[in-house]
Amino acid sequence: MSPIFLLLIAITVGGGALCARGDGPLATLGVMLVVLGGWAVSLCLHEFGHAFVAFRGGDTSVQNRGYLTLDIRRYLNPMLSFVLPVIFLLIGFVPLPGGAVWINDWAIRSRFARSMVSLAGPLINLLLGVVLIVTIGSLEASGLLLPALACLAMIQVMAFVLNILPVPGLDGFGVIEPYLSARSRELADKVRPWAPLAFFALLLALAPLRNLLFAAGAGGFGALGGDLRLALHGYSEFTTWLS
Repeated sequence: MSPIFLLLIAITVGGGALCARGDGPLATLGVMLVVLGGWAVSLCLHEFGHAFVAFRGGDTSVQNRGYLTLDIRRYLNPMLSFVLPVIFLLIGFVPLPGGAVWINDWAIRSRFARSMVSLAGPLINLLLGVVLIVTIGSLEASGLLLPALACLAMIQVMAFVLNILPVPGLDGFGVIEPYLSARSRELADKVRPWAPLAFFALLLALAPLRNLLFAAGAGGFGALGGDLRLALHGYSEFTTWLS
């Protein structure tokens, strides 16, 4: 396990300790550390999920590329991992997928296994969201800790909703792609490099589309037992210094 991954966990936990102090600048800083540190941790786990399932499915090259180490440096893309995620978080709970692993699909033994490789990452986000929601329900914490955790949980659920969309280049399309015709896969290969950015541009330009995506995420968050008002409180604190 990468020491950098452990450092990211320590930063997130340290942010939680600051949140629990009450309110004020230090607590707000704690919210930012919980959300940003937690997002970085979830990015590592998301990409690790892809790589682990691919490894079990027959693609041993992921081990040589360091994808099984949870080292965030193995997954990062400067634009997708830092610039765009912050922009999309600022426009309202729309977390952009922030990393990538290269999978050798030809080494995967079956169409079902290739589908599961794509599904593994979003499921990690959903699982993290559920774990955070359950944790919040079992805590009696003061200060801004619960809002910070609720905000992070909401982002995880939103990441699942976003990633599972059947847009070429997103994980949701990867789930169904192995079962499509050869012609459909060829067309998808042509649009894959720019389709996600085109979709995210539409999100930036069209408020109704953003609202629809947020409504889907908020509905799922609530169905899992999440407290939307608590999450919005945490999000408000998170954007205090970023907006």
